[in-house]
Amino acid sequence: MGACRGPAVRVLVLVLQAAWALVGGQVRYSVPEEAKVGTVVGRVAQELGLEAGEAEARRLRLVSQGRRASVEVSGASGALVVSGRLDREELCGKSAPCALRLEVLLERPLRVFHVELEVTDINDNAPLFPAARKNLSIPELNTVPGSRFPLEGASDADIGANAQLSYSLSPSEHFKIEEENSNSRSKSLFLVLTKPLDRETVPVHRLVLTASDGGRPPLSGTMELVISVLDANDNAPQFNQSVYNVHVPEDALEETLVARLNATDPDVGVNQEVIYKIDTIVPPSGSDVFSIDAKSGEIRLTGSLDFEAVPFFVLHVKATDQGTPPLSGHCKVELEVLDVNDNAPEVRVTSLSVQVPEDASVGTVVALLSVWDRDSGSNGRVRCSVRPASPFGLVSAVPGSYSLVVREALDRERVSEYEVEVRAEDGGSPALVGSRRVRVPVSDVNDNAPAFAQAVYTVLARENNAAGAELARVRARDPDEAGNGRVRYSLWEGGVGGAGGSGGGVVSASSYVSVEAESGRVWALRPLDYEEVQVLEFEVRAVDAGEPSLCGNATVQVWVLDENDNAPALLPAAGVGAGAGASGWASSGSEFWGSSSGASSGALWAWAAWGAPAGQVVAKIRAVDADSGYNAWLRYEVQEPRGKGPFRVGLYSGEVSTARALEEADGPRQRLVIVVRDHGEPARSATATLSVSLGEGGEAALGAGSSGPGLRAASGTEGGSAASGLSSLSSLSSSTNAWLVAAICAVSGLLVVAVVLCGAWRWAPRAGALSGRGPATLVCASQVGSWSYSQRQSRSLCVAEGAGKSDLMVFSPNCPPPPGAAAKETQPEPPALLDTVSAAPSLASRPGPRRPCPLLALVSRGLGLSWWEPV
Repeated sequence: MGACRGPAVRVLVLVLQAAWALVGGQVRYSVPEEAKVGTVVGRVAQELGLEAGEAEARRLRLVSQGRRASVEVSGASGALVVSGRLDREELCGKSAPCALRLEVLLERPLRVFHVELEVTDINDNAPLFPAARKNLSIPELNTVPGSRFPLEGASDADIGANAQLSYSLSPSEHFKIEEENSNSRSKSLFLVLTKPLDRETVPVHRLVLTASDGGRPPLSGTMELVISVLDANDNAPQFNQSVYNVHVPEDALEETLVARLNATDPDVGVNQEVIYKIDTIVPPSGSDVFSIDAKSGEIRLTGSLDFEAVPFFVLHVKATDQGTPPLSGHCKVELEVLDVNDNAPEVRVTSLSVQVPEDASVGTVVALLSVWDRDSGSNGRVRCSVRPASPFGLVSAVPGSYSLVVREALDRERVSEYEVEVRAEDGGSPALVGSRRVRVPVSDVNDNAPAFAQAVYTVLARENNAAGAELARVRARDPDEAGNGRVRYSLWEGGVGGAGGSGGGVVSASSYVSVEAESGRVWALRPLDYEEVQVLEFEVRAVDAGEPSLCGNATVQVWVLDENDNAPALLPAAGVGAGAGASGWASSGSEFWGSSSGASSGALWAWAAWGAPAGQVVAKIRAVDADSGYNAWLRYEVQEPRGKGPFRVGLYSGEVSTARALEEADGPRQRLVIVVRDHGEPARSATATLSVSLGEGGEAALGAGSSGPGLRAASGTEGGSAASGLSSLSSLSSSTNAWLVAAICAVSGLLVVAVVLCGAWRWAPRAGALSGRGPATLVCASQVGSWSYSQRQSRSLCVAEGAGKSDLMVFSPNCPPPPGAAAKETQPEPPALLDTVSAAPSLASRPGPRRPCPLLALVSRGLGLSWWEPV
């Protein structure tokens, strides 16, 4: 049995829900008046299909409209129960049926249901006469049987059968009670004389009039009739109408004529004079609204009418003559108040959402409103609209109930709050308007990604910066609010440009910098080294705290500026490793290179012949500076011996040549200390010691040709051995000189051809680079010269077998030559005086492919020389 009950209940719920849908979301209940507090009127939660406990969780509650309703929704059970005294007569008066319109609200989601509660009548009100005692005066003799005397009937506050009254009179042989049904809305009650009166027999008749209603059990009320029998005047005044029907608009002014009554009396004399008087008014509140002129019978307004308060009045008017005893005639004036459009519509917000998310879909309910007009007919018909133009509109499912819904997409960043006016206009003429302002705040959703002010940030940072130094600060803006607009920054890996990047692949940017999550500050994790990294490029990501989170990116390029932190370094001779002791070759009048390993100084040697002319190159000092630009531009000076010696060094070329013709007086050996300095601030330097052995031309050539690693000076022997040695040395010197002259001629010719070809081959790319769009950027200028670089093109240089370099410094001196120096030493070599070698790429260039001049490189390698490729 229990197993079958569950499906049956579910079927019943489905049927109730279907019935609910058919009636458009409205249910009707009825409850008798004076029901006890706590009486269950209806199971609202069950009819809505809510589970147990769901009514309280979804805040099922009752909202009444207009009149106070003594019912409520129980939060625990979801039932509609009586919460106070229900008096139908107080709620609705004589209106039937007595229906109360209620609204039931249900949240999550927000829904409204309309409930009509009918309060049924019970017989709780007994009939009530206007007065407990009624005095009547009836003349004797002149009053014939059948004469009727109107009485004011009783009233019953109930309706229907409970208000159906019947009258009975206490036993009397002279009188009976009679009811008369007319077309009017109320019955006429008369006291009928059945037998002539005799004042001398019974001067006063005391009767009891009882009124009983049709309830079960019936209730009754009584009124005492005191009838005094009078003598003489036997004709009472008579109205020309027993019932007067009058229609008056509710906006009628005071002293407006309502009706003019007329009563006539067939008697003559004072018995004919009639005095008019309003006997009773129903409802009694009308006694302050109407007055009658006693002489003319004109009824006028003395107060204001209100159709919404009392739409109908009944006036009982009495006309009394001046006879003795006076006789009276009666009539009834039924006055209907006509409605005018004097009430503006009223708008009330019954439920309002706290905030509307900006991504709310079209049709989302924002607020529920009730609209009503106390007028009737066309004056009570209401049209609603929303002003000003906004993304909201009104939807009505039941007359008088509206939903404020979203019509268009919302955007909190454009409008964060709306204040709309719901305007209600009735159909009267002129139309009256009521309005209500509704404030609708729009809540934020995460629909905007953080955006940087720049797509690319370019930062200049000097090398050797302190660890923890702030390099830059990036900032992203998110127009959302609260957490959706709170931005956190993070570093996305990028690459670096420079020696470190090209030699070992892409180096992680996170090993150099970090980004502070809250502020977007970029910090250096360690000192930057220009010789290791020239360009550090990475991305900074800005992520908001929304759900889901959105992000934006910006590229940061950190350009490392070179500092003069590397001293010049001497290079070994061609073909000799770094660990070789000494090597070289020399001949009289030719250049000689030699070196020994060492970072700051080196011991070199060369051979020169006595009698060598001034300007003959005997050696060339080679050095390189790992810095770039101005910091890598080297100059050479002779530190020892001071004064005018037999040798000098080229200021920028490093070539050691004779300052004058060599003489035997100069001795067999000259020791030179040469200082190599860069142009940095402060300048750094390295020293090289050059030992030049002086001798005859043949000895010099022999010494230079036979020298090698671990050179030892040759010594003569005694006798024939010495002569033989000298003869051999002389023949060797002659043959060597001949071959040397031939080699020099051949090499010179090849060099001329190679320079012409290489210049033609290299001119086109160089011209294109020099004529490209955008001027070269000036890096440095000083009294000794200036150089510039362009980021549009880079060239590679080769120094012997060393690594390629990617920066090119074109120097044009703008200062006069130093005093005492030869013209050859002070004037730069055209067109580019010096190609200074840097171990790392420059700030403005990135590593590019090596492009050596093939012919010059081939000749240089064949002769065992190093070659700087001009660009």
